[in-house]
Amino acid sequence: MELVASSSPIPGPFVDVANAADLIQRRQRSDFQSSIKTTLYTAIKANQELISPLLTLALNDAMTYDKATKTGGPNGSIRFSSEIERPENKGLSAALSLVEDAKKEIDGYSKGGPISYSDLIQLAAQSAVKATFLASAIRKCGGNEDKGNLLYSAYGSSGQWGLFDRQFGRSDSQEPDPEGRVPDWTKASVQEMKDKFIAIGLGPRQLAVMSAFLGPDQLATEAMLAKDPDVTKWVEKYQRSRETVSETDYEVDLITTLTKISGLGQTINYEAYSYPIPKVDFRKLKL
Repeated sequence: MELVASSSPIPGPFVDVANAADLIQRRQRSDFQSSIKTTLYTAIKANQELISPLLTLALNDAMTYDKATKTGGPNGSIRFSSEIERPENKGLSAALSLVEDAKKEIDGYSKGGPISYSDLIQLAAQSAVKATFLASAIRKCGGNEDKGNLLYSAYGSSGQWGLFDRQFGRSDSQEPDPEGRVPDWTKASVQEMKDKFIAIGLGPRQLAVMSAFLGPDQLATEAMLAKDPDVTKWVEKYQRSRETVSETDYEVDLITTLTKISGLGQTINYEAYSYPIPKVDFRKLKL
């Protein structure tokens, strides 16, 4: 709509209406997304033990993507019992339950229809990542929450989430994705992990930065990854970055990688969750 409006040879009201409609939809989606993040923030704050499972839930939902057939990906199929019960998804049921509870609350206030599981699972991962970044900032401030919040606001990564937030409007799969596409990260070798990341168009750098998504103990995962010569330099790079005040290299690369993974094979409906504004009948107004 915006492209049509900017390039249209037709002057006047049509262009104004087109731009206005596009801006209204953007505002509706932005407001809805803000409300979703508030709901998720509250849920995650009360269940911080689920941060790691929420990250793995989002990764495993996305990692069913098959580049050759362009099927699978972050399509919410992990919600099906036959998929969540697979060995690679062991321990993720509680995270899925948090998502389901959040969905009930969100659908209750949504004006543009129910949110898709595929969108909500990825947004839950984003909220979990932000929670870890904030917790790190608080630790750097000696446990002082006010100072930690200020540090994160000043040096944090909030401005890096723009592209991720625009990928809002995924459609849910209506059936489980095929088996055998996702490794059991707790048992897979580093080579198997590398092969899977390569299969979706990523490499050792992205594998290293996603270490928090690969199991409940990030440091243990990184120790294993560091044994591989292709991965070790990136593990060390991100460990050094996490020791700095801003954590810039780590946070930016993690957000960039998560953004790519969360969009694998998905066609985004940029009008999703928008809704018509009731028209005012001026003839019924009493002036």
